Amino acid sequence: MNAEIKPVQTAAESALAEAFAAGKAALPGGQAVLQAREAAFQRFEQRGLPHRRIEEWKYTDLRALMREAKPLAPPPDAEAKQRAKSAGALLAGLHAHRLVFIDGVFVPELCDQSALAGVSVGSLAAALARSENLAAAGADGAACEDVAHALNTAFMSDGAVVRIARDVAVARPIHLVFAHGAGKATAQFTRSHVVVEAGARATLVESHEGPDGIDYQVNTALDLVVGEGAMVDHIKITAEGDAALHISTLNAMIGQDARFGHFTFTIGGAIVRNQLFVTCGGKDSTLQLSGVNLLRRRQHADTTLVLDHAVGGCTSRELFKSVLDEESRGVFQGKIIVRPQAQRTDARMMTRALLLSQDAEADNKPELEIFADDVQCGHGATAGALDEDLKFYLMARGIPARQAEALLVEAFVGEAIDTVAHEGVRDALRFAAARWLGARG
Repeated sequence: MNAEIKPVQTAAESALAEAFAAGKAALPGGQAVLQAREAAFQRFEQRGLPHRRIEEWKYTDLRALMREAKPLAPPPDAEAKQRAKSAGALLAGLHAHRLVFIDGVFVPELCDQSALAGVSVGSLAAALARSENLAAAGADGAACEDVAHALNTAFMSDGAVVRIARDVAVARPIHLVFAHGAGKATAQFTRSHVVVEAGARATLVESHEGPDGIDYQVNTALDLVVGEGAMVDHIKITAEGDAALHISTLNAMIGQDARFGHFTFTIGGAIVRNQLFVTCGGKDSTLQLSGVNLLRRRQHADTTLVLDHAVGGCTSRELFKSVLDEESRGVFQGKIIVRPQAQRTDARMMTRALLLSQDAEADNKPELEIFADDVQCGHGATAGALDEDLKFYLMARGIPARQAEALLVEAFVGEAIDTVAHEGVRDALRFAAARWLGARG
């Protein structure tokens, strides 16, 4: 006789189940969307919050880290909008097209959509209200088996829906600003969907931020389709408050002859996990995936990448760097999959961690799964302290010890930041890195 063993629900899992049962009818979308939500939540209920016995979540035990589930954020009032008015200030000098979301809700009066010729912009909530199926919201793709992504599908409330027409070159970056304005511990589930049609060019920036001292929770996802011959750069900046939990999922499909650049920059949040599910769906595409984590105190940042070379002739380069101070922890899990039909694949992955404290921890796990024979693939990982000889060299020339360390750290992260194509964004990231170093105790 076989008895089915059902794990006991945690307080957070029980609260999520209650919140979904009570609130699903009020979430945007028709009957088909509701069915998709219910199916996604059922996948979550079957598995529960991911924990250390699940290989992909080995280093980020969400069941242990997420003790409770916060209530869903209410629509922002005037006070919340006022609090979040300065959101995205790091990129103020870009003069970007801004789409602002406060507590997960689109706020048109704070947006700047001027001169967006050839680009359609809307709200996910409005799109779901008009549509009876979830395909337009990017409900399928490589990320769908992930539990955090399933939870996002179940609760998604709003986000950006952007479509860039064929051969349109968007001169200014499109900046999606996500801010916490409630002033209390809440949960927000945002979902954005971006389609860049064949031959188009665009720079897409996401920034996520909020106040310190509030343990709010964010589960955000972006579904991105890059068309044939398109050129897209995506930059994600995580500057959440020092008590926040932030989980994000990028679900990207890259078309033939396309060029795609992605950069993840993490300087805030107590617990951060950036998941990247990227599929080379068209031949001869070129990808540059990079990132920098700047962590201190007891921050925990996890970058998990699954890059699927599903077709041949594609080139990818991955470079992720972490600077870890005090008792912080940086995690990198990177997997490159080369399918049997993906001949002539050229893929190289590197992760490096710089530990500024004996109490910091770096966990690096690069992987290759290769099922084709005509490929060039490699991976590497390093972790270590600052080079004392280089530090002494700088100090011997009159540079104070703390400034010498800052120069070496800037050079360390600069290699990754230099992969960002847009000069204005690149300069803003360098400035943010310098400010982080200047704030070190």
